[in-house]
This record gives sequence, C-alpha cells and structure tokens, in this order.
Amino acid sequence: MSRERIGQLIVLVERELLPLLRIESVNPHNPIEVQAVPKPWKRVGTGNYAVVVSHPEYDGLVVKVYAPGREGLEEEVEVYRRLGRHPAYSECYHAGSSYLILRRLSGITLYNCVLRGISIPRQVIDDIDAALRYARSKGLNPHDVHGKNVMLQDGRGVVVDVSDFLKQEPCRMWDDLKKAYDCFYFPIVRKMKIPEWMLTAVRKGYRYFNR
Repeated sequence: MSRERIGQLIVLVERELLPLLRIESVNPHNPIEVQAVPKPWKRVGTGNYAVVVSHPEYDGLVVKVYAPGREGLEEEVEVYRRLGRHPAYSECYHAGSSYLILRRLSGITLYNCVLRGISIPRQVIDDIDAALRYARSKGLNPHDVHGKNVMLQDGRGVVVDVSDFLKQEPCRMWDDLKKAYDCFYFPIVRKMKIPEWMLTAVRKGYRYFNR
C-alpha cells in the first residue's frame, strides 16, 4: 500500500470521519454503541473497544476507531509491530490518536458461518492454530479468540482481532471452541443453521460458568 494513498485516507479520517462519528462504550463487556457514521463511510464491524469502518474509494483498507474512554490502542499497535506480515493477520499502516488504519481482511466470521449454515472446513481451524502459535513465537499471548474474532476467508482461517494479545492471563476460549468444533459442530451441526438466540444463550452461559 503506497504512502500517498495512506496519507490521503488519513486526511479523510481526520477531516470527515472523526468529527461526525458518534460512538459510545456503555458496557465494557458488550459491543460499543454506534449512533452515527457519516456518509459515504460504512460500518464493517463493532467490538467492545472500537468500531471498524471503510470508505468506498479505499478498497483493501479499514479504519478502526476506539470509543472515547477506551484504552488499548497503543497496545494494539505493538501487537501488529511484533506480528509483522503474516497471511492470517491484518497489518497496521498508520496509528492516529484514536484510530488505526489497517489492511482489510474479507470473509465471514465463524459465528456467522454457524448462523447461516455455512460449513467450516477443518483447514480453517488448523490455520488459526498455526497463526496463534506464530503469535506466541513473537512473545504474544493470544487472548479473546472466539467465533466473532476469527474468519473463513477463501477456505482458510484468519484472525481478525488481536487487541488483547498483550494480556498475560491465560485464555481458554480458542481451546474450548476447538473442543466444541470436534465434539458437536463437525459431527452434528456443520450444515445446520443455528438460531441467533441459541448462540447468544451459549455465549452468555459460557461467560457465566467461566467467571
């Protein structure tokens, strides 16, 4: 990605996006609330820390904007610095005071695959396993890796969110997801559509029993 193109996007972010974007973090355990996204920007995704948006004239790039009062931007920049270039991860091209410009990863989250009845190949699980081993080799601690933070992209697995990879406490989420894949998903439900209320109940139950 050329520096000129990144520079042009920086100008648009700081002059057009940030002054009119309205986002708020109400509960740190739930996705932030998005009240307004100025046109022609489009919301790509929402997490507990930030919203990710894109501009139609800048294919292959997204802007991740942290909600006011939410920390972690500097840590995420450090994670991307350590990861460098890897096919299963995005790259950080620029860091502003409250936003990052990242290479866009296209695909569908494993969570949405289950919702829509799209089969998740075992190759995806193997790819994500390999990506997490790579992160550990760089001194990182993969954390908060779950179905909404990993994607199926052209038959391969990619990791979308690395913002918590500097946390030191252990995290069982990915190991538990793999067990669910082997025990329930692959042999029973891989081609079934699972209603969202059921996935929400599973997510809340998992969070409760792992406190």
